[in-house]
Amino acid sequence: MKQLLDCFQHILDNGKVKTDRTGTGTISTFGYQMRFNLKEGFPMATTKKTFEHSVKGELLWMLAGGTNAYALEKKYGTKIWLEWADKETGDLGRIYGKQWRDYKGIDESGNVVHIDQIKQLIHDIKTNPDSRRLIVTAWNPAELNQMNLPPCHCFYQFYVADGEISCQLYQRSVDSFLGLSYNIAFYSLLTHLIAQVCDLTVGDFVHTSGDLHIYSDHIEQVKLQLTREPKPLPTIKLNPDVKDIFDFKYDDIEIVGYESHPHIKGKVSV
Repeated sequence: MKQLLDCFQHILDNGKVKTDRTGTGTISTFGYQMRFNLKEGFPMATTKKTFEHSVKGELLWMLAGGTNAYALEKKYGTKIWLEWADKETGDLGRIYGKQWRDYKGIDESGNVVHIDQIKQLIHDIKTNPDSRRLIVTAWNPAELNQMNLPPCHCFYQFYVADGEISCQLYQRSVDSFLGLSYNIAFYSLLTHLIAQVCDLTVGDFVHTSGDLHIYSDHIEQVKLQLTREPKPLPTIKLNPDVKDIFDFKYDDIEIVGYESHPHIKGKVSV
């Protein structure tokens, strides 16, 4: 994961001081890209601990259309979304999982339509792998006011060639210290799951940033992480019997050989 450390250094070297919605303040850059060859290992950060249950649990929750932070915590022990949830119900509104599985729009006749983008994606990969429209979007402008947090990782596209499938994510806003390592692992894992159910092998994961930033209260943590030498990457082992993207369970996914430096704490800006 030298790419991640290079990304941190890029922000420190080139970032501009900016205000932000949370009031914390950032140093920020715009437009940055990283590429990971998934055949060379699973890109889960090793210079600080990345929690496996959060990566796996959040992905399975979103694939199921989940939008309740309390349900996510109860099933997978993942607390990522609690800061943004309704304190009484745990509801997060029509965020990622809802947009993936129940994107609401208007057809040519003016009727409301509900689109399961994941089902459509799998169908299109299997039937028209050369398509340039293998896209899922969580950015639904008409429903942003129904989301407790508008999507940061908002749009992703797949590309199939020579029996390999690659994924590119566009992330409009990137909390590089707390969130970026999880975003990389999350979409790399999604690529592995889709590759299996579509009878393909994995290619690359490409991460493209919009506003790439370090919060002002994370600068020292980033500098500490930059002193650490990356460890060898783990690999992914999936239950080969799973052939439907929605049939994956937590225990069907194994991250093998993951070793990391200790966790580094940082405060979430809400």
